[in-house]
Amino acid sequence: MTCRPLLLGAGATALVLAATPLPSVSALASAGAAAPGTPAGKLSGAPPDAASGAPGGAGELALQAAIRAEAGGKLGRFYAARGYRPLWLENGQSGRPAALLLEELGEADLDGLRPGRYDPEALRGALAAAQGGDPRAQARAELALSRVFVRYVHEMRETRDVGMTFVGPGLEPPRLDDEAVLRAATAQDLAAHLQTMAWMSPHYLRLRDLLRTALARGESEEVLAVIRLNIERARVLPPASVRHIVVDAASARLWYYQDGRLAGSMKVVVGAGRTQTPMLAGYVGWAVFNPYWNVPDYLTRDSIARKVLAGRSLASMRMEALSDWGDNPRRIDPATIDWRAVAAGKRDLRVRELPGPANAMGKVKFVFPNGEGIYLHDTPNRDLLLKENRHFSNGCVRLGNADELGRWLMGAAYRLPAPGSAPEQLVALPVPVPVYLTYLTAGASVEGARKNGASRDGVVLLDDVYGRDARHRQVAAR
Repeated sequence: MTCRPLLLGAGATALVLAATPLPSVSALASAGAAAPGTPAGKLSGAPPDAASGAPGGAGELALQAAIRAEAGGKLGRFYAARGYRPLWLENGQSGRPAALLLEELGEADLDGLRPGRYDPEALRGALAAAQGGDPRAQARAELALSRVFVRYVHEMRETRDVGMTFVGPGLEPPRLDDEAVLRAATAQDLAAHLQTMAWMSPHYLRLRDLLRTALARGESEEVLAVIRLNIERARVLPPASVRHIVVDAASARLWYYQDGRLAGSMKVVVGAGRTQTPMLAGYVGWAVFNPYWNVPDYLTRDSIARKVLAGRSLASMRMEALSDWGDNPRRIDPATIDWRAVAAGKRDLRVRELPGPANAMGKVKFVFPNGEGIYLHDTPNRDLLLKENRHFSNGCVRLGNADELGRWLMGAAYRLPAPGSAPEQLVALPVPVPVYLTYLTAGASVEGARKNGASRDGVVLLDDVYGRDARHRQVAAR
């Protein structure tokens, strides 16, 4: 990749990471998130008297006793923790949550799963039997719904290889234990949890809806294949209950999420076709204020060296030549450099731009360890953010509003230093934040990317700027 990594010694990197322990994505995901307008701590799917802790009627107590007798293992522990109150049945009858689950199971093909695996007809039969008032039949229906729901969530979260590189522990969707899946469902209104598929990324849900629309409108197999590929790409993204950032290189947009909601979004500039922004995930661990810009090798060869040979000085470009890529390089007198050898690619040379208002990194860059040398950073070139197609960078992500993202990431710790202050000021984030760089050519906002004309009736595809969809089709056809 063409962006040079932040050059930190092993000691400095270890110090930063030690000072900022990685969050547990699995713990955050299993905690669930309250739906908009849902009071904190509201228990779903249980009668009001049970949720409040008040004694239930005879029928309710009989159902709880039946659940206690029928439930075992992890399921038994979950129900024991809630006093064996039912999750799915209200007054012994199925309600909207059960209907929503059956509806979603019937559409499991949208998730790349087979509806028959969950035997929805058997569930309907169990619910019908429960209406007779037999507590044992009600308990069996209750537990069958929980088992199928847990299985469905597990299988929805099983990812395929879509080319995403995970740099750090806990970034891949974790397999939550059964209790965690059910606890997350009780953290908010159960119907809202099901309707929003809160265990999945909002990007996944939008693409799933898009596939349903595309199927109903008779889209071509080519369009359906692109949407399904994008669903797989979105499957690896975390739910909105996890505090995280998503950058979509196809639409050149960034979103950040917290507490089950979209906290903000912005335009970004991403890699050009020659210098693509990769698909990778990592933890943003620190900010660098007043950054240098380490010029990519190919720009040093193709641009900087040629300008020097044409009469420009490094000083006039606010740049300096350095001896190596280590932590403590020495400055090199430009007059001693064989610039013809540099321009011909026969000599490697490190060149960096000094901090300042015109520096390519802007005022700040946000760094996450990765082998591609990619980071998020400010930019002085605001005009590129106004363009529809924003694929111009060397692979890194230029932020439409670095201050906004910095305040969200760091809170009061985000303070821009005074002009002329020391370069490369490193500030650790209070808690590292996961960032996912992805590539969604269907179902993403059309703002910032061109339609490719392959769709109709509101089913939007974006240009396959990096050719990744085409390469995937070629591999799949072999």
